[in-house]
Amino acid sequence: MSEFAAARETMVLSQLQPDRVSDDRVRDAMGDVPRERFVPEHLHAVAYVDEDLEIAPGRYLMEPRVFARLLQAANIDANDVVLDVGCGSGYSSAVIARLAGTVVALESDQALRDLATRNLEQLEADNVVVISGDLDQGYATKAPYDVVFINGAVGEVPANLVDQLSDGGRLITVVEDETVGRGTLLTSQGGQADSLTLFDAQVPYLPGFERRAEFKF
Repeated sequence: MSEFAAARETMVLSQLQPDRVSDDRVRDAMGDVPRERFVPEHLHAVAYVDEDLEIAPGRYLMEPRVFARLLQAANIDANDVVLDVGCGSGYSSAVIARLAGTVVALESDQALRDLATRNLEQLEADNVVVISGDLDQGYATKAPYDVVFINGAVGEVPANLVDQLSDGGRLITVVEDETVGRGTLLTSQGGQADSLTLFDAQVPYLPGFERRAEFKF
């Protein structure tokens, strides 16, 4: 077993399993995808630590434990169409591709988008299409989606992303208030979105999704 393969196994056993990630499909997918390929070379040695890793200025690979718990809560089916908002270097899309039928990987940064395309091609993730666009606008052309995954924290969930869900569709992200972030699942039913708080989580904001400043008089 290679050093990185051993690190993936350790990640599953020591980070995911103890933190109530019980879905075998999620654990297997994260145990298969070589996380080290999606971070800069100087971060290869720490690719599997339970921390957010900066892959470009202001852009992060979400820590494994939080990422896994969000995926588990999204309950992605093999026939689902998933919008991956802010796919970065492609890691999240590579993992989701092992769970879903189709992944639309949305990325606004050209360098990251090109990197994601190369990484996903090398892994033969043929059910992923990488798309250019503003992250907070989603990608209505391919809507509706069964799942929308937002790759980072948000101050509030943009209504237009909720509008791109199918009936019964799920949006999963970390919603930050002034003091704490919480893994949050929104489910669209009959034109309404029901929100469920899942667990406390601290991850960096996805650029463009920061909490708006509130003016007090």
